[in-house]
Amino acid sequence: MHILLLFLDGVGLGDDNPAVNPFAAAHLPTLTALANGRRWLRDTGVQYSDRAVFVPTDPRLGIPGKPQSATGQAAILTGLNVPQLIGEHYGPKPNAAIRELLARHSFFKQVRDHDLAAALLDAYPARLHHDIARGKTLRSSIQQAAYAGGQELFGMNELLAGRALTPEWTGQSWHTYLKLTDTPIYTPQQAGRRLVEMSREYAFAMHSHWMTDHVGHRGPLERGIELLELFDGVMAGILEAWDDDEGLVIVTSDHGNLEDVSSRAHTENDVPTLMIGSAKAAFADGLRSLSDLVPRMAALLFKH
Repeated sequence: MHILLLFLDGVGLGDDNPAVNPFAAAHLPTLTALANGRRWLRDTGVQYSDRAVFVPTDPRLGIPGKPQSATGQAAILTGLNVPQLIGEHYGPKPNAAIRELLARHSFFKQVRDHDLAAALLDAYPARLHHDIARGKTLRSSIQQAAYAGGQELFGMNELLAGRALTPEWTGQSWHTYLKLTDTPIYTPQQAGRRLVEMSREYAFAMHSHWMTDHVGHRGPLERGIELLELFDGVMAGILEAWDDDEGLVIVTSDHGNLEDVSSRAHTENDVPTLMIGSAKAAFADGLRSLSDLVPRMAALLFKH
């Protein structure tokens, strides 16, 4: 039994308005089918399909204001109401209080403490590793959670060895923007199949994608559509490779943003949580907020 958690930064459930919401405009046959034939929108509601359960999920956690990345990601990976504990939504990078909570409660650490293997499957470029080592930038809450579990972030070696993927899945961005042309490129479907294969090495594996949040802040709509259609292909590959009896695939986000490119700010919308696998219905039962994920993942992996 193992879990593959796919994280999309800044993805909420917005209006059925194709002029501002990529989810209302993009061609997403796989994502739509997984939500029982419905687009991922504000009025979608809980949906059961043959392969999945779709649950609108609360990122606000009872704290006024717009949810932020550091607290939202930490809630996903600790099972704690992090905004309540520190008194605010905070981000984008974790402050000292959030880092302390992650050091003690990270799900990566919980998995390790049960003598099981866990990994963040993203490969990051050498510049980020260098900047973190020099103290020029902080790890994100997701990266900090993996670090608390004993993992140094993956990089070029793991990417070339086929043990990690770039954050946007296919590797094309490393060729286009970083000019690292010796690195592999996958089709979206190949990337999805590779994620499943990689995840089988671990009790808990996670992949984190941040570009959706970037486009939510800056646009344009067309780039949001492109990213979602790319992810739809990744999910098609995951469905091809995943055996529902081997565990659970979970897709979720930390806060809304991409669903309204007319604004540069985060939203207070619910976020989507999608669960694929034979345990999906039991896992989804009673799931309401981002802090509900870890207790359910722990029950799935640590039951004896």
